Amino acid sequence: MVKPRVFVDAVGPNFGAVGGASELRAVVGALLTYGLIVAVLMLVISATTWAVASSSGSWHTAQKAKAGCFVALGGAVLTGAALTWANWLLGIGAHL
Repeated sequence: MVKPRVFVDAVGPNFGAVGGASELRAVVGALLTYGLIVAVLMLVISATTWAVASSSGSWHTAQKAKAGCFVALGGAVLTGAALTWANWLLGIGAHL
């Protein structure tokens, strides 16, 4: 009985097959950068609003600003982790 040959090293995504793959990577990198910048700016604005509203006694505005802080923090974490997650998936895909 002959065992089938398995070429594990040859399995993986072929990014060279798509025209403009390097430009696509540059665009995705730029979008992730802009996403992180916007998330950090929103975190700063929400934290400042939370501090000012808490000191002035406006509990409703402070509550909304606190929620904005958590949403901005979650957005920054998700945006920052997107590239790492994609690289991890590509690494796992090569071993399947």
